Amino acid sequence: MSKADYRKRPPRLDQIFSKYDTALYFVTMVTWQRQPLLACDVVHLTFRAHAMKQELLGVAVGRYVIMPDHMHFFVRIGPAQTVSESVKQLKQAVTKALRVNQPALRVWQPGFFDHLLRSGESYGLKWSYVRENPVRAGLVALADDWPFQGELVRIERE
Repeated sequence: MSKADYRKRPPRLDQIFSKYDTALYFVTMVTWQRQPLLACDVVHLTFRAHAMKQELLGVAVGRYVIMPDHMHFFVRIGPAQTVSESVKQLKQAVTKALRVNQPALRVWQPGFFDHLLRSGESYGLKWSYVRENPVRAGLVALADDWPFQGELVRIERE
């Protein structure tokens, strides 16, 4: 294999993707210099609207939590889309919404964190940890009280 082959994606991923029609990812995106920009109605509505548009491309956004300076979500990506392209489009949509009043605002750190959930990993356990983020941050007493969270598509694990 050449260096160019390794830049595309690790060879083991072809084996993983051949087992599943769609991949389930846990994604985290962080704001530039951890600015508290995201926990607001504009971002929440933009996130939800973007996720609904993505369904046409075979992208299903499951559970999510939007914190002031980062967001976590679970997404199932079909073969017609990539997690990178989906996240890029989400970042663009949120940036556009936030720049209405602040045109020069820098919103995101470069890149994002994604973790491919394999069959032995528990979506439910990861969600339990993520949904408690607002409680651990002292923003609410109960996770259910945090207004910037939810589930758009029910994602079942194999």
